[in-house]
Amino acid sequence: MLPEKTASKRRDDGAPPGGRGAESFGRPMTTSDETIAAMGDTTRMHRQVVLPMGKSFEIAFNSIRVRFFRSLITTMSLVLAVSFLSFVSVGTDVANGLLSTGDPALRQTLIRSGYDLGPEDTRADSSPKQRWIVVLSLLVCVVGIVNAQLMAVTERFREIGTMKCLGALDRFILRLFLLEAIMQGLAGAGIGALAGAAFALASNTLQFGLQALTTPAAADIAFSVATATGIGCLLSVVGVLYPAFVAARMQPVEAMRAEH
Repeated sequence: MLPEKTASKRRDDGAPPGGRGAESFGRPMTTSDETIAAMGDTTRMHRQVVLPMGKSFEIAFNSIRVRFFRSLITTMSLVLAVSFLSFVSVGTDVANGLLSTGDPALRQTLIRSGYDLGPEDTRADSSPKQRWIVVLSLLVCVVGIVNAQLMAVTERFREIGTMKCLGALDRFILRLFLLEAIMQGLAGAGIGALAGAAFALASNTLQFGLQALTTPAAADIAFSVATATGIGCLLSVVGVLYPAFVAARMQPVEAMRAEH
């Protein structure tokens, strides 16, 4: 009988099984206490599965570095499309700078170069043919990015499955792909925009002389380069949205079971 009394005394004096709670102080656990405990468990769970943004950048950068040649091929299509867009925009800025001088000889030279200028026109604009070519090149670029990213998702089945088995949430996988797209977009669009602007200035200098460098406003050229870079980054993100959703919604077991 002595063991039963000892056990009864321990049950009366000690905390209930499962840890310290409100009952250890002689009162039942209320709804508020249960809510606070649940919030504490949720906070600990979020800390386990949500990585800081800096770590996400590091993982995305390492992924690009490991798959450098595939990333380079994807980026090159973006470089070509953005460089053509920048070339057309900066060429128009140069033409407007030449028109602002009021020189009739330069005006006639612009007309002979293909600019459709009326007698009263004070600004030049790209031709409809050029605009259509720019739009088509950008669409082809987006299709190429989608195709390349879908192939990247296929190659990374096991990697994605491992991360999800370790507790990565869907939004974390989505964030990784979006960060990779932003990095590639900034690099490719920036290089393409600068290359297109440099080629436009060089070709116009050969055609119109040094006035092609001195007459355009530097702010207009900078705005054209920045716009082309922004459009390139936007296209990179748009092209990766569907592959990123496919990767994020992938079941861990199916990803780990995939064979390549």
